[in-house]
Amino acid sequence: MADYKELWKSLNVDLEKHDQLCEVLPELFEEVYMTQENRPESMNYYNFVVSEIHGFRVNELIELKKEENKKVIGTFCVYVPDEIAMAANAIPVGLCGGSDFWEPAGETVLPKNTCPLIKASVGARISRTCPYFSSADLLVGETTCDGKKKAWEILEKYAPIHVMDLPQMKRKKDHEHWVDELQIFQKKVEELTGVEVTKEKLNESIKIVNNKRRALKRLYNIRKQKNLPISGKDALLVSQIAFYDDPTRFAEKTNELCDELEKRIENNINIVDDSIPRIIITGTPMAIPNWKMHHLIETSGGVVVCEETCTGSKYFENLVKEDCNTLQEQYDAISDRYLKINCACFTPNSGRIDDIIRMYEEYNADGIIYYSLPFCSTYATEYKKVKDALDEKNIPITMIETDYGLQDAGQIKTRLEAFFEMLSK
Repeated sequence: MADYKELWKSLNVDLEKHDQLCEVLPELFEEVYMTQENRPESMNYYNFVVSEIHGFRVNELIELKKEENKKVIGTFCVYVPDEIAMAANAIPVGLCGGSDFWEPAGETVLPKNTCPLIKASVGARISRTCPYFSSADLLVGETTCDGKKKAWEILEKYAPIHVMDLPQMKRKKDHEHWVDELQIFQKKVEELTGVEVTKEKLNESIKIVNNKRRALKRLYNIRKQKNLPISGKDALLVSQIAFYDDPTRFAEKTNELCDELEKRIENNINIVDDSIPRIIITGTPMAIPNWKMHHLIETSGGVVVCEETCTGSKYFENLVKEDCNTLQEQYDAISDRYLKINCACFTPNSGRIDDIIRMYEEYNADGIIYYSLPFCSTYATEYKKVKDALDEKNIPITMIETDYGLQDAGQIKTRLEAFFEMLSK
């Protein structure tokens, strides 16, 4: 990595603690990713992004703030609409909370029995060890769970934050409420940037974000093939990087990757033997650098072919309608698209079960791993309904609850190996 210490210092990053974080990541990435054989050459771009994870893109953001007077908006959830932020001359950046490095700082202000994702997200900001948090002019939270709702109240002491009230049902009045929240968000961003959101600007940003979604959808469609040209770990890395990379560049690089993968399929290149169980992961999101579950699966005899998660299909499925004639129609279209995301916070949530069953068939999967972080009551509780529905369809499923640490890795590998053996019979 290039020397970005002056950049980090200008962002008030705690350099000593940040150095400790930077010492851990390369070793972890080397173990999880660079030990893989027969990786696509196009993955070198994503390797580069990780190698410069707190440098190149952060520097790019700061330069855009200086040269084009842009503002950076840090987001925690797939419900925050990138389209509206971009139309107001802001840059949305997904903030990660995928490392136990940040949990101790989070536990200084949050209960220990809080979801690791929430503790790490708060800890990254208050410990001043993530330059993306320091670059953000505004953080945007949402009401997807009780833990997050109360955490935002704590976080507002450390940074400006706007909270979007996501409805918990999908009735007509809930759609109307969400349109209202989108318009409140618009006003907040316009106030921050001094730039008005117009129909023309919103139409342009909708197309940019849709193109990113199309690139990810193309990647996932490739994973449906019998010949798998890419590992689940590599696909996860691509989708994680989508949250903070420049969207136009990301779409271009991901389409280049897909070009290569399609040629690998034509040449009958398969990264795994046909007998390896094909696994779909469903459950809580996996923020970078949380590669734990994929790594354990793919070193225990399985391969991940799809993620029904917020860092997977929920992020890119469904496009925003592009041929709207008025600003109001655009907001209705944005509301419709985002409320099609089937988060476990919704009740009822039968759409998520339908998605899992559909994906099981589309991706020619052999089994489902239901992944939950500790103290994630929404996803953990919803497991019962998902399992009952999958049992009726004779779809194998097992639940694994685990945090970011590796203390339970051996135990999980034993469970995975037993599950895969059962699938192979």
